[in-house]
Amino acid sequence: MAERYGKELAAALPEADAILGFDDYQDISARLQSIVSGNAHTPHTPRDRRALLPIAPVDRAQARDESFQSAVGAGGSLFRKRLGSAPWAPLKIASGCDRRCSFCAIPYFRGSFISRRPTEILQEALWLGQNGVSELFLVSENTTSYGKDLGDLKLMEKILHEFTEIPGIERVRLSYLQPAEMRPTLLQAMVETEKVAPYFDLSFQHSSPSVLRRMRRFGDSEKFLHLITQIRALSPEAGIRSNFIVGFPGETQGDFDELANFITAAKLDAVGIFGYSDEDNTEALDLADKVADEVIRERVESLSSLADEMVSMRAAGRIGEQVRVLIEDEELQEGRAAHQGPEVDGTTTFIGTNFAVGEYIDAVIVDSMGADLVAEVAR
Repeated sequence: MAERYGKELAAALPEADAILGFDDYQDISARLQSIVSGNAHTPHTPRDRRALLPIAPVDRAQARDESFQSAVGAGGSLFRKRLGSAPWAPLKIASGCDRRCSFCAIPYFRGSFISRRPTEILQEALWLGQNGVSELFLVSENTTSYGKDLGDLKLMEKILHEFTEIPGIERVRLSYLQPAEMRPTLLQAMVETEKVAPYFDLSFQHSSPSVLRRMRRFGDSEKFLHLITQIRALSPEAGIRSNFIVGFPGETQGDFDELANFITAAKLDAVGIFGYSDEDNTEALDLADKVADEVIRERVESLSSLADEMVSMRAAGRIGEQVRVLIEDEELQEGRAAHQGPEVDGTTTFIGTNFAVGEYIDAVIVDSMGADLVAEVAR
């Protein structure tokens, strides 16, 4: 928000001392010292970062250094201090995106895809492990692209095991995988590498080929279901989640019905349903055949109800399954199994126990409520 709407936010929030964007981060200490001293700060002026960062991977070395050198603190230290005490933490492995999805403005304000160097990421992972983190959540705008600008599209497969060998790390989770870029070697590495969670955050967005083409994406229901079948053949307990956009410009009733049929067949573990809305600096903003707001609301409500039903069925099917649960809430005796991502994919709860935050408990699922599970200690 600060990067895209700095001036507007400053006008709307006169009580704020300053509105800082991404471009301020490299000099954040100087910016804050200036503000504390009473100097006025000029709000960020948006720039199209697609023109600022190089598109050709071979030209990205300097942009990578500039993008990530701001993470280095005083004295050359890459790290400062953890802001929380949760047993899991996100670990950013890249920034930006090369895909040009017509509904997405990320390339506009974050620029092209730039991978962090493996040594730097592993150093941060080591630091996190030394500071109470046992689950790493590898995040980026497109994790399947990691390493392509470093000259090795299969770099993730090669370094994944190194995260699992870090002292204190018990679980590694990958986020935001592009279905069109999923490859057999990455799937195999995720399934076979010990401590890597059987968790697939697949960005389907829709399943109708005509809608996907308008979104400037690839795939269809058949291809996506084939990918899901491949995953579950290798890892039956795998958790698969996705988000979908309903009411994209040009979406017909037939397109919507195809998406509903796909969600019924896919039986995903977690689903997010979002109604389309225009966004600045996107191609979709100017597309014709906009779907009426009332129709979008009706479709969101209908599909959300269906998705909730399918997610509940998938969770109920896990009763009797053995899981390993990371405890995150001592009072509620609540945590997450390996197939559950942080904060949005449901929880696993114990009854009548007294486990501490950070413990891993081998358990058996005995009940389900929606996406949430109830477990007992394995005997």
